[in-house]
Amino acid sequence: MHAQCLCGAVTLEVPETHELHACHCGKCRTWNGGASFTLTAQSPEISGSEHIGRYASSEWAQRCFCKECGTHLFVQVGNDYYINAGLFADNAGFRTASQIFIDCKAPYYDLANDTPKLTEAEFLAMVGAAQ
Repeated sequence: MHAQCLCGAVTLEVPETHELHACHCGKCRTWNGGASFTLTAQSPEISGSEHIGRYASSEWAQRCFCKECGTHLFVQVGNDYYINAGLFADNAGFRTASQIFIDCKAPYYDLANDTPKLTEAEFLAMVGAAQ
């Protein structure tokens, strides 16, 4: 599957998947203005990496963005890339498969999707990060 930032300086190629994950942590909400909807991939093929800015938002994750247009690209946790679902023009088959940091969700929205939900502690344990 093909993804690109707003200006096209950064492109990503990932294996086909249609499962989205919604993150409700405070950092994603600050970065995106709401829940972050992402697809997970390991080591995607990236073109234009010289245009990627990185911000270490925690001891275990980096938030990456296009330095040219500012598009939020992905959050990298080890070899896992949580890629912004909005980067994929062909998104007709996407579905929300899970929600993480559900205990941090803002009170001003709810998702109608009935999905598995992980708390902050459950997610951090899953990725092997300390709280």
